Formats: sequence, C-alpha cells, structure tokens
Amino acid sequence: MPRFPGNTRNNDQKGTGTSLNPKKAVSDPDHNRYGNHLNFDEVNDLVKPSGESLELVHEWLREHGIEDDRLSYSPAKDWVKVSMPVADVERLLDTKYSVYKHADGTHAVRAPKWSLPTHLHKHIDTIQPTNSFLRAAPKKSNVMPVAGEAQEMSDLAAVQRVKAQDPSPDLTVAQACNVSAVTPLCLRTLYGTLDYKPQVPGKNKVGLTNYLGETNNRSDVFLFLQQFRPEAAQAAFQFQIEVIANGDNQQTPNNITQLAAGKDLEGNLDAETILGIDYPTPLIAYNTGGSPPFKPDINTPTNTNEPYLTWVRYVLAQRNLPQVISTSYGDDEQTVPEAYARRVCNEFAQLGARGISLLFASGDSGVGEEGTCFANDGRNTSTFLPSFPAGCPFVTTVGGTKNFDPEVVAFDPRNGYVSGGGFSNYFRRPSYQDEAVKPYVASLGDQFKGLYHKRGRGYPDIAAQGQLFQTVWNGTIRRLDGTSASTPAAAAILSLVNDSLLAAGKKPLGFLNLWLYKRGYQAFTDVLSGSATGCGTSGFPAVKGWDAVTGFGTPFFPKVRAAALNSSRRN
Repeated sequence: MPRFPGNTRNNDQKGTGTSLNPKKAVSDPDHNRYGNHLNFDEVNDLVKPSGESLELVHEWLREHGIEDDRLSYSPAKDWVKVSMPVADVERLLDTKYSVYKHADGTHAVRAPKWSLPTHLHKHIDTIQPTNSFLRAAPKKSNVMPVAGEAQEMSDLAAVQRVKAQDPSPDLTVAQACNVSAVTPLCLRTLYGTLDYKPQVPGKNKVGLTNYLGETNNRSDVFLFLQQFRPEAAQAAFQFQIEVIANGDNQQTPNNITQLAAGKDLEGNLDAETILGIDYPTPLIAYNTGGSPPFKPDINTPTNTNEPYLTWVRYVLAQRNLPQVISTSYGDDEQTVPEAYARRVCNEFAQLGARGISLLFASGDSGVGEEGTCFANDGRNTSTFLPSFPAGCPFVTTVGGTKNFDPEVVAFDPRNGYVSGGGFSNYFRRPSYQDEAVKPYVASLGDQFKGLYHKRGRGYPDIAAQGQLFQTVWNGTIRRLDGTSASTPAAAAILSLVNDSLLAAGKKPLGFLNLWLYKRGYQAFTDVLSGSATGCGTSGFPAVKGWDAVTGFGTPFFPKVRAAALNSSRRN
C-alpha cells in the first residue's frame, strides 16, 4: 500500500511533514476558527495527493503489469492498495521478504529494506507491509496472584465498600474508593461525574479499539455492570461492535488456550470502564484484525498488517464517528519505521481536524523495561524506550496514577507495572508544548544525559487512575493494572465533557492538546509524587506542573467542563 504525501500547502508544524494550518486553526482556542471542525470532504480535499503523484505511481505500477483496475483507494486517494504474490512484490521493491520469528513465538512476514525509483521518492511516503516490526501490545498487566484475586461474584460485596445502586450525591471519595479495588463508583466520585446525567446521548458517542484477537465479551460486561452500575446492565447487549478486516468478535466462552492467554481481559476492561462511567452514552467498539497481503500458511499468522493503519483507514472512510476514541495499545517507537510512524500520526491528525479526540495509553514500563533499554542501531546503545503512538503529537496520551488523597504515579512491585512516560525520538516537541515542557527538561539538567531526546515530543499529556481495576473476565473478578485502564477512564470523563458542550449548542473538544496546553491544564489535578522508573534508573519524576509521567495530572470533571464551556464556540 503506497501512501502519498499530503498536499503540503500551509505547512507550519515542525517535524510532521503535512499540511496543518487548517487543522491547527480548528484546535487552537485563540484562533477565530476554533471548534469549526472540518467535515469528511474538507479533510479529504486537504490531504489528497496531487494529480502528478497519482499519475507517476500509476505509470510505475503499470510498468510492472499492475493495471489500474486492480487498485483500491482511500477516500482521499492518499493510500493505494493492491494484492499481489510475494515474488511480484519483491521484484517491484527490489527486496526479499522472509518470515521473522519473535522471541515470544509470534511471526511476521517482512523485508529488512526496500527500494523505489528515484523519481518517486518525493511522491510516496511509505509502503507497507515492508520493514515495520511493530507488534502492538495492550498496555495492560494482570496483577500477580494475591489472596482472593479471582473472586466469585458473590464475594464481591466484601470488596466494594458502598453499594452502586442509588449512591448518595454527598458520597465522599473515602467512602466510595478502596485502594485495593477500583470501581466505577470510585472513579465517578473521584473525578466528579457522580451527579452528572448525560443530556444528549446519541448525539454524543464514545469509542474504543480492540486489536490482537480481543473483543468485549457481552456476558462479562453484563455481570460487571449488574454489580457496579446496575441501571446500565442492559447496555452490555446494546453497544455497537464494528468488525474491521476480520477482527475477532467471539461471544462464546473461551477455550483452554484462550483462557491461558487471557483473551479479552483488555477488551473487557475497556468496555466495562467506559460504560461504568458514561452510561447511557452510546459506545462503539472497533475490532480490528488484519488483511495480510500474503497467503497464510502454517508458519505465518493471519494478522501481519500493522493494526493502526488498518483501523485508521477504515474510520477515515466513515462520515459519522464517536467524538472520543480510546486506544490501549502501543509498542516501542524504534520498532516502527519513522516514515510509517509519521504517516500514521498524520492520519490521526485528520481525525482531530474532524473533531475527534484520540486518547492513547502511555505504556506500563516507565522509561523502559529492565534489560531491554538498548537502541536497535546495531551497537546496543543504552537508551530509554519511548512508545508509539504515544509520542505522536496529534494524540492525547494518558499516564497512570494510584491512591486517592493524593493521587501518585502508578506502580505495582508485584508485576513490575510503572506508568510510562518519555520523549519521542521521531517527533520533535510541537510548539504547543514549549512553555510547559522546556522548563521540565531544563530542571533535569544532565540527569539521564544521552538516554532521551531533549527536544522530542514529551508525553503523557494527562493521567488517570490505572491500578487494581475491578474487571469481570470469564465470570470472575480480576484486578488489572495498566495505562490501558487509565485511558478508557480518561476517555469516559472527556466524553461527558463533550456531552455537556453539545447540550449547550457548542462544538466538541476535538484534538485536545492545543486547548489543553494553553488553557485546559488548569482544570486538571496535579500529581506531585512518583516517577517513571525503568532502565535501571529512577526515571522521569512527577513535579509541579507538567511532567513526563503524569502530564498535567488527572481530570476533575466540573473544572474541565467549565473550562471547555468557556473556551468552546457555539454550533
């Protein structure tokens, strides 16, 4: 699939290589176009390739016997897709594909390098699948076994300190929350949504993504809501699941192998968290598989395509989308070819321009998992390991916290979980971060010198609770750690902000970060204790203001809502 560069007019965002002025304007609260998000056709017009680029690529493909009627296109024609035998691809790209096996036993068909005719270099950004070894993994860790770890539903009353049915509006965080078991009631009380009733469900929607054979098991979600948000229980059978590229949507019980692999732990966590907070706001789950361009055999799994590309191409082709979408997946940035990462990041920017807020998890290994902190530069240079897509400047990245008064950086010594954070090596720090991030980097001095990119895009942007979430899986209660808990929790809170905005006749938040770094940060509760430990170091510390482990802190709905209402324009 060749990807063409977008039209490069009005390019003013350093280090991104796409046309951004119209996108930036609609997301900047100081601009008179703030909130006037682009529609489906306007975004496609903004990113479509030139006629010259299209014709040159068509000529090149025809020279190799690939006629136009074999091609399919994205709505903007900035992606072209063609299926062909491996041998033909190898001749086209002057390369050799092989089956690569990871240490964990998974396989991928990839080429270490590939070539294009010189005259096409400025017309094609990337071709995939080629040399991307991205293995998107859920940012989730199951807590190491502790007493009562897999509790039967009947035992749960001993863990939940306050009944979920008809909670008092005067409920305190101390009454609603338990440090050993985080529930929707706790989150709604802690973040101030307990007394808020969604006003425009249907007009406002929220979404989540599933990859790697995950789905949201409706029976488990029903049991969870029945216990923790009883009035929402039927929503377990009502939320929409869209299957993309043969994604999984198995609703029958897991077999022994699937149980051993923890299938749907991630999917259940995401759906249960969002519905537990946002009901009755409609939820849409996107279950993305892959459409591998190679015929699978016993050595090659059926899903070898990069999941973000498959998903983002699908949603960009849809005219109606949820205003907030939560993604709990990511991988080490260095495993992703830079050109590919930039193109996917710019696809995310298109969604932001359409008024969609994309939230991604920051990772669960601090600045890097112990024993893995080496660059893949052939010299094993010591380095921190930033995550992708967390480091994309066009998404809002979410770190994790624990405890309640006050919240601190999430970490769990039982399984090595630490909230992730850091600085991208691919994406330079966007101008919207300068005022907040420059002083933080300066405060670090020479600490961690040479281990991170001081001028890189810093993340996370915000944080939320991310430890010991009660999750129903296989009919029992599990407790899960991870920024994959933080991300749907934050998405749910921000979705309710959109509900309030839309009910007031105003625009949804859209791409959050320009508003967040200029004004919105004041509505978040600063986290001052803890650090993103890892790579044998103490990692980036939490400090007053923005930091590279919790961003600006956690959302308090009444304040965020008020700040958004004061900034947003009317429809």
